[in-house]
Amino acid sequence: MPRRHLLSTFALGIALSAPLATAEERFITLASTTSTEQSGLFADIVPQFRKASGIDVRVVAVGTGQAFEIARRGDADSLLVHDTQGEEQFVADGYASERLDVMYNDFVLIGPRDDPAGIADADSALDAFSRIAESGTPFASRGDDSGTHRAEQRFWQDAGVDTAGGWYRELGSGMGPTLNTAAGMDAYVFADRATWLAFDNRQDLAILFEGDEALFNQYGSLLLDRERHPHLKHDLAAQWHQWLVSDQGQEAIAGYAIDGEQLFFPNAE
Repeated sequence: MPRRHLLSTFALGIALSAPLATAEERFITLASTTSTEQSGLFADIVPQFRKASGIDVRVVAVGTGQAFEIARRGDADSLLVHDTQGEEQFVADGYASERLDVMYNDFVLIGPRDDPAGIADADSALDAFSRIAESGTPFASRGDDSGTHRAEQRFWQDAGVDTAGGWYRELGSGMGPTLNTAAGMDAYVFADRATWLAFDNRQDLAILFEGDEALFNQYGSLLLDRERHPHLKHDLAAQWHQWLVSDQGQEAIAGYAIDGEQLFFPNAE
């Protein structure tokens, strides 16, 4: 898949204004993250699922927090996100009946190549975040309650950093647009590796810190509760949910790569 500027083709407003499907069409609406869509993963694996099952998957790609909200309202048939704590709470609150590990990758800290905060020499992710704050170098945050934003916020909190200063820029945008903004302003940015690998407009940005176990990024699929939202396409959604963790689905995820580099690593139990 060729690299391209990462603008989501499945924005919520577009999805909700799409023409009504005919009775013969079999599809589900999946609320998921911008990282899974903008990395090109769904464009690669959804056709494989459709061929195997006859079911299409229409993706609404938003931040994880908004994906949760869409599912709470009963406006999606299935959910695939990356905030394990939030997912477990979603199940505990009765909105989903099951959560399964599907795949993982990792987060990385990206910034200008001259690295004014010196994070390449950091001992840990927390040290890297602290160095950025101490340097006052601009940091571009998604600020959209996504899984990536939630993880970033936990690092600032654990590092004891107050992000109220002018160096911290909350954008309220997806991962691709946030990377574009960071590239334009030579800012540090926290991103998932998959979206970074698919990102074309890097300018002077580079991965400067990676490899800390704390940067592990797990994705999970959730089966929504039948009693809470009986109108949803639960049987079709269950086929997608189970395909993701099947041998075929896991092989499809493992097979997706950009320039020979694998973006997601299946880990269904």
